[in-house]
Parts: sequence; C-alpha cells; structure tokens
Amino acid sequence: MQDEARPTTRLYLITPPTLDLARFAKELEEALGGGDVASLQLRLKDCDDDAVRRATRVLKPVAQDRGVAFIMNDRPDLAAELDCDGVHVGEEDAPYAAARRLLGAERIVGVTCGASRDRAITAAEAGADYVAFGAFFPSATKAAKHHADPELLRDWSETTVVPCCAIGGITQQNCGPLVEAGADFLAVISAIWSHPKGPRAAVAEFNEVFARYGRAFPG
Repeated sequence: MQDEARPTTRLYLITPPTLDLARFAKELEEALGGGDVASLQLRLKDCDDDAVRRATRVLKPVAQDRGVAFIMNDRPDLAAELDCDGVHVGEEDAPYAAARRLLGAERIVGVTCGASRDRAITAAEAGADYVAFGAFFPSATKAAKHHADPELLRDWSETTVVPCCAIGGITQQNCGPLVEAGADFLAVISAIWSHPKGPRAAVAEFNEVFARYGRAFPG
C-alpha cells in the first residue's frame, strides 16, 4: 500500500471557567480567525441554567457561522433544548445512553474516559462520536483525577476508528508528542485564552504545530 497523508490533528476549544460574555464573544471571533478549529465546548460549571442559555445564544452563532461545532458540557438536556451540535459528558455527568436519547442519532456525543482504554471501548461500542483521554499534563484549570500517557493515544489511534481527544494542560510547546501519537483533537483552554499575544496567535501557533506532522506515513 502506498503512503498516504496523515490525518491532521484539530483544535477543540473549551471556554474558560468564568467569562464576561460580551468580551469573550469578541475573543472567540478573534480565535476563530487564527486558523482551523473543529469545535467549541461551552463549559460553565458554576452558573445557573439561564446564564448557560444566555451564553449559548451569544456564542453558538459565532462558532457555527465559521463551521465550528458548538458542544455543551455536561448537560444533554440543555444541549437538546438549545439546539447545540452536541454534548460532552464526563465520568460524573449524565450517562452516554441518556445523552444519546436526548440528542438523537445525528448529534455529537463525546465521553470523558480518563486514562481508561476499557471505558473508552465501552463508550465507542455504545456509539460515542469521540472519546477524551487525559490529563496529559498538569492543568491550571482543573485538578486531574487521572494521568494519561501518549502511548494510550497511539494504541487507540492504531486499533480503532473512533476519534480521540487529548485534554489536560496542553500547550503549543508540549503538544507535539500527542499529535505524533495520533490525537484527533486537542482540547485546550488556557493556552488559547491566556496567550500573551492573544487568541488569534494562539490558534495559529497550534495549527503550525499540526501542519508539521501532516506528513506521509506508511498506510
């Protein structure tokens, strides 16, 4: 079999834990102007439902107008109500089956799997659209319950077809091994929204790293 182009890793942006909605909408537009982004996850843990609704109504069109999937964190009920592109459920959130029932077959359901290949296999066999592994590095945003190794990504990408997302303290400087190992998506927070040159430059820098790994590999 001839060599073929290696699939390119894509960015999976996550909103910061707290945000000024008007200001963040502008920052999001700036970020999406910096290069390819696959999706944006709205992750507001300490807000009431109405605040999540307001954020969704402002941010969802910004993302979708650029072809970026808008993913709700934790709440499949709100994802369905607000016509989001999908939902991401963690280990302590709604189970995959409940999320799928609420969102239907056509929308995205992703599942947190920590460092467990077994959990990922269970989710993938149930029909999850992607599985998320991590944390790969210490994170300033969230204390990690699990610590994953890039070899988990390599094993997954070489033996399954369900996409995998890496999360946890990922930056432009440390992401190379994750891209090399076969991560389909890198979920990032601080490396985008706290970048000293701004979110546009942050997105561009990640895409420059991804492009360096978009070479041919044995098929």
